[in-house]
Amino acid sequence: MTDPSATSVVRLDGPWTHRDVAANGARFHIAEMGDGPLVLLLHGFPQYWWTWRHQLPALAEAGFRAVAMDLRGVGGSDRTPRGYDPANLALDITGVIRSLGEPDAALVGHDLGGYLAWTAAVMRPKLVRRLAVSSMPHPRRWRSAMLGDIRQTKAGSYIWGFQRPWLPERQLVADGGALVGELIRDWSGPRLPDDAAVDTYRKAMCIPSTAHCSIEPYRWMVRSMARPDGIQFNRRMKRPVRVPTLHLHGSLDPVLRTRSAAGSGEYVEAPYRWRLFDGLGHFPHEEDPVAFSKELVEWLKDPEPDR
Repeated sequence: MTDPSATSVVRLDGPWTHRDVAANGARFHIAEMGDGPLVLLLHGFPQYWWTWRHQLPALAEAGFRAVAMDLRGVGGSDRTPRGYDPANLALDITGVIRSLGEPDAALVGHDLGGYLAWTAAVMRPKLVRRLAVSSMPHPRRWRSAMLGDIRQTKAGSYIWGFQRPWLPERQLVADGGALVGELIRDWSGPRLPDDAAVDTYRKAMCIPSTAHCSIEPYRWMVRSMARPDGIQFNRRMKRPVRVPTLHLHGSLDPVLRTRSAAGSGEYVEAPYRWRLFDGLGHFPHEEDPVAFSKELVEWLKDPEPDR
């Protein structure tokens, strides 16, 4: 990445180290910390790897190799013209696991990262040791809730808005990414993020092409619903998840209703733990990082996580 302003917001200083890895025909930026079994952290919208700044040290201290990656098209990763369907994005993730020289990983995904974590666990089960998903139902639950639950349809109105050409990209970067700040504050519970964190996300969205690449997965998710590729993907996702799964959700999440997420356990044929965080919104890992990290670490260390 040649733009120094982009580099400064992507490669933020901390106890972690930054590097790039090649996977699935593209280059991905990662921040990593610690040694031990791999835990791969997957961010959601409208964020990038830095959303896991609290969990990286917590996981490293607990004896894990914690790696937060930037998804394709975001942060320090390649912005390719194509490849933003969930099947390909999931292959990015499993490709990074292989590029890190690991036999498998525990995947921890938030929002869109959670959707992709569900997908990767179905598509490449041998590479996923455990699955932890925050603020995102199973893809089949997401689809049925968006189409069949009027309240979820309204809550996810921003996704319908993303289907327009060009305008959503312009809105996201207007006024230095002001809309990003509005979304993060609106989607949080009472514990609002500080201004410095919001400014960081605003700057990251304003890196050229990021807004377009961030929206493309959502365009596929909606536009493919009636297309053969989307129908095939939905059918493929019927295959159950067969690894221990931790499902985390904020009780005040305004964009993905608790009711939408709660039925996801029917797609898991393994120990499944549902954890609702009272009083938190769409970003529980940032709104209460201590409680979130404690829950995650205890579950990852539990040799026999309960159903």
